[in-house]
Amino acid sequence: MPSTCSTDSRAVATAGNLYVVATPIGNLQDITLRALEVLKTVDLVAAEDTRKTAQLLRHFGVDAALVSYHEHNEAARTPQLLRRLQQGASIAMVSNAGTPGVSDPGYRLVTAAAGAGLRVVPVPGVTAATAALSVSGLATDAFVFEGFLPKKAGRRRRQIHMLASEPRTVIVYESPQRIVALVEELIAAFGDRRAVLAREMTKLHEEFIRGRLSEVLAVLRCRAEVKGECTLLVAGRTEAASCSWDAAREDLRRGLRSGSKGLSELAREVAHAHGLSRQAAYAEALKIRAELTPSESGKDSIPNG
Repeated sequence: MPSTCSTDSRAVATAGNLYVVATPIGNLQDITLRALEVLKTVDLVAAEDTRKTAQLLRHFGVDAALVSYHEHNEAARTPQLLRRLQQGASIAMVSNAGTPGVSDPGYRLVTAAAGAGLRVVPVPGVTAATAALSVSGLATDAFVFEGFLPKKAGRRRRQIHMLASEPRTVIVYESPQRIVALVEELIAAFGDRRAVLAREMTKLHEEFIRGRLSEVLAVLRCRAEVKGECTLLVAGRTEAASCSWDAAREDLRRGLRSGSKGLSELAREVAHAHGLSRQAAYAEALKIRAELTPSESGKDSIPNG
């Protein structure tokens, strides 16, 4: 009976090919044998950070020519690398961690090489998004990966608002400096859904914070600082959640029109009645009040609470 396992002879780099090589996100042992073989045999390695890639290559005893390829020089460097490929050079593209092009530099060069009829070869390996998803306990049959959300407030709000109605598991990346603010924004837009925050994956201090978004936020707020790149996964919106919010919004409108309660008290009561986050209910009440006319909202009689 023939073996189902075989050695791919194409692991040795071929002239004119662009190899998109995944590298470890933390634990160096996660690199694949095929990735090492390609890195040893290509003519050039295009790296997001040549210093970090040089450390990785030294660790595995790989001697390779390096050139920088990152978000600040992609536009200028792409035609240069394309010419090298067309002249017969084999090039491996790597990012600082994970798979190039997945919320990392690489898209331009892949597009240019494919458009020029050159062979683009994936050398797959770890990606933070799928690594976190695989252990999240959230739905994995369908998910939406957003990478890093926009930094500009207006674009960020619009993107979060669109994601709030997404029924699939939502995966986003965020820096440790902004993760608390992101969770706060998501609670206001999504409600208090199930979530998992993956931090420092495959490293010594790997951590997964599980629970409702409010519980994740409570853990983060107890810390003087958060370290390590973060991958946040949030459960998609369910029909039950949609129904709860529809009913909650109607109760908020009714309460705002009556003017009998302050905003905080109204939000607290509605959140409790529908099993929602008080912060999210309060944020929704503010939006609804802004949409109502002064006569409808009873602005003169409702304190801010």
